[in-house]
Amino acid sequence: METNNKKWLFLLVLAFIWGSSFILIKRGLVGLTPIQLGSLRIIFSAIFLLVIGFKTLPQIPQNKWKYIALTGLFGTFIPAFLFAIAQTQIDSTISSILNSLTPMNTLLIGILAFGLTPKRSQIIGVIIGLVGSALLILNGAATHPEQNYYYAILVIIASICYAMNVNLLKKYLSDLSPLSISTGNFTVMLLPALLILSFSGFLEVFQLPLTQHSMLFVLILGVVGTGIANIIFFKLIQISSPVFATSVTYLIPVVAFFWGLVDSEVLSPIQLVGALIILFGVYLSSKK
Repeated sequence: METNNKKWLFLLVLAFIWGSSFILIKRGLVGLTPIQLGSLRIIFSAIFLLVIGFKTLPQIPQNKWKYIALTGLFGTFIPAFLFAIAQTQIDSTISSILNSLTPMNTLLIGILAFGLTPKRSQIIGVIIGLVGSALLILNGAATHPEQNYYYAILVIIASICYAMNVNLLKKYLSDLSPLSISTGNFTVMLLPALLILSFSGFLEVFQLPLTQHSMLFVLILGVVGTGIANIIFFKLIQISSPVFATSVTYLIPVVAFFWGLVDSEVLSPIQLVGALIILFGVYLSSKK
């Protein structure tokens, strides 16, 4: 398959997988705390990747392990907990829309930390995206007073983490295989995740049917939504660019919005306008 066709196929597959992740988080939170969910997500992913990718670990040069640790931290570890905590207060659809700020943040990180020179249209896009985010959050807080929209800030922080991860991957790890990067990431994160889980009260609730039912959703989230998706994402970065790879976040809200409708989540008209403004801002900021 030609590289151009392959990158679009990867993009669509990722959009479906990650667009479905938000509803899986919501289902997992029914019987688990956010800390338990984040830890289990990492543990399930790590076990899966170590089974299929353990033999690739020697391919990682010793001087690359610090970047493996950093990309694991920013690309999965921190966001896994931030998204779970945020969705205790905001809808999964809102979370997915704010996640679409990732390409914009990728540009900002590239400018601030990697010497990227922006165009005027990209700067305008950043400003538009921020306006759309403010509109989405402020109207959501007014429309849903029972929800704490300060938690939306956690999703924005997670998108900044993703942006840092993408720039690090492209600059320092593009010569490694996606499987070795993914396996290395989760090898580093496995022990911290196990320690966090052990102090989360998980053993006291493990036997409850509700907990075990929620774990099934987190298992899918960990293996498919994190393990397999990360491999595809790293490959996509290698055959395209950081901005193209993160443009998957244009499509993620479409999938998440569908799942939100199925689960009776509704956006107000003003929130929908805010979402469209965000996507337009992200589009401008992603233009070369």
